Amino acid sequence: MILKEIQNIFHQELDAIYDKDEVDSFFFILTDAYLGMPRLALSLQSGFAITKEEEQPLYEALAKLKQEEPIQYILGKTEFYGLIFKVNENTLVPRPETEELVNLIISNQPDKSKQLNVLDIGTGSGCIAISLAKNLPNAKVFALDVSEQALEVATENALINKANVQFIKTDILNRNNWNLGFHNSKFDIIVSNPPYVRNLEKTEMRKNVLKYEPELALFVEDDDPLIFYRTIADFATRCLNTSGQLYFEINQYLGNNTVTLLQDFGFQHIHLKKDVFANDRMIKALWHPSQ
Repeated sequence: MILKEIQNIFHQELDAIYDKDEVDSFFFILTDAYLGMPRLALSLQSGFAITKEEEQPLYEALAKLKQEEPIQYILGKTEFYGLIFKVNENTLVPRPETEELVNLIISNQPDKSKQLNVLDIGTGSGCIAISLAKNLPNAKVFALDVSEQALEVATENALINKANVQFIKTDILNRNNWNLGFHNSKFDIIVSNPPYVRNLEKTEMRKNVLKYEPELALFVEDDDPLIFYRTIADFATRCLNTSGQLYFEINQYLGNNTVTLLQDFGFQHIHLKKDVFANDRMIKALWHPSQ
């Protein structure tokens, strides 16, 4: 069949679910992944035909897209900060906003070759920790998560990207685990993109997120939405070096609340930063215990 005809079938089946441009994006991502045909090549060969065998994975992906499965899970991988990461139902799909967080951290390190101790709390696929390890070559990077399945994916991603990250399975909410196997190490940077979506906000989320991405990594109870931020801030007061940096990705509706929380713990120079969509999304704070 001619690929253009298959593209038309994608629109017939998916335009009622997704934006037309998004359907085109899905189609070109899939043809690139399965056929090695990027968008430009297809535009120059509008009459390009493929075999029945080559059609099969496209139709299988179409069936999954109709069920609103994220295309990253269909392909089993995604790109983040210029690197390729394996993802599955045990990990969140990395977002552009999180790339902004990584970029903020890296841009705030004037000497990229400096030796740093870095901790990523709630690492998921490992995208933050691995990206930092690749771009801060002398950093010693630790990453923890409560999910053993997520850590398996993160470990594989570190191997794929040739990044040196030490992964640890632990629950940060359990203070009995705060030794964490770091041998009393202190950190120069602690970063976390923890669960922050309140249950009351589920109505704002797309079905593909609600149906497929792990709830453990997404949601917090409405009556205590800052539980992870409060716990990690407390942990950071004990485990950051003087002038150590704390970074969070945050709930856009709770930016000022999170700033106040950090002030209450004694953090200084707290900066609330908007993402590319003009939502409050990132916070940087410094730890100066003597002040």
